Amino acid sequence: MRVLSILMFAAAVMCSTAMLAQSPTYRLGRAPTAEEIAALDTYAGPAGKELTPGKGTAKEGAELFGQKCAHCHGATGKDGQYPELVTKNLHPFATTIWSMINSSMPRLIPDIGVRAEKLTADQVYALTAFILFKNGLIKETDVMDAQSLPRVQMPTRDPRLNALAPSK
Repeated sequence: MRVLSILMFAAAVMCSTAMLAQSPTYRLGRAPTAEEIAALDTYAGPAGKELTPGKGTAKEGAELFGQKCAHCHGATGKDGQYPELVTKNLHPFATTIWSMINSSMPRLIPDIGVRAEKLTADQVYALTAFILFKNGLIKETDVMDAQSLPRVQMPTRDPRLNALAPSK
């Protein structure tokens, strides 16, 4: 009987806590605007619908890489102390590389993850193009933008995932 009472009390406390958490308003703060949400949503899916306008080539990205990335990833993209960028184990979609650069690079203090600055869309496309070029996936002069980037055929992409991204 005592165990049943304790269980009923615990259930009542958990239910009331859950109901309080779901209450409609605390009279604190406000709902974020669509613009505020969009500013934080930096992920681009495989089809590239979320990519921002801009463009860049590997040739443009090479100079940027030396300025903003080489201190962590090494001058060649594979001789630094942080993840190799010239590797056979790339993501299955080129848009994932773009998203990673756009959302979190370059880092001021790599281990902590503090960003040094926010890159422009053109810089993100150029750096993405540079990484794709260094991995032998595009030419140095190929222009990467919202239309061409999702069409890059990544070597690690499982053919069953092709429905998620446009083909060449």
